[in-house]
Amino acid sequence: METSEETKSRLAGLPPAGKGQATPSRRQQEALNKRPLVPDDRKLAAKQARGKAAEARDRARVGMAAGDEKYLPVRERGPQKRYVRDYVDARFNVGEFMIPVMFLVILLTFFPDPSVQTYGILALWAFFLVAVVDSVILGFTVTRKLTAKFGAGKVERVRWYSAMRALQLRPMRLPKPQVKRGQYPA
Repeated sequence: METSEETKSRLAGLPPAGKGQATPSRRQQEALNKRPLVPDDRKLAAKQARGKAAEARDRARVGMAAGDEKYLPVRERGPQKRYVRDYVDARFNVGEFMIPVMFLVILLTFFPDPSVQTYGILALWAFFLVAVVDSVILGFTVTRKLTAKFGAGKVERVRWYSAMRALQLRPMRLPKPQVKRGQYPA
């Protein structure tokens, strides 16, 4: 099996270095290591670099959507965060419907009757209050379950993380939900 150094010297037409052979001169070694700083065809090199960057972005996007730890941001990594994601995704969250309810209230504001607009705004505030209470209960529940699973001294602060995930529409969450509703983590 030929080493990379032997391959370079063979391609450069140099005699193989090793026992019984003369050490290559400095000029010969530097000639092996020289390569142009700027490629001959800059447009082609730029196109290839864009292609490689696009492939890397696609791999990262697919990896993040799939929940691959290597592609997740630091705030999403670790077994506790995975547990929280799975728990939130398995649960029915009131906050998931915040955006559709807000859209409905916006539509209600187009009605000329002020009582319809007022009731719509009051309903939005009531829904918002219920979503906040649901998120607080979720935070306490997740913290308690993490303490039971990972031990009291090793639990991360995940209440805000769980609440923010619970307030997102299920199809819009990243990483994508890995469990179905009702499939709570063990």
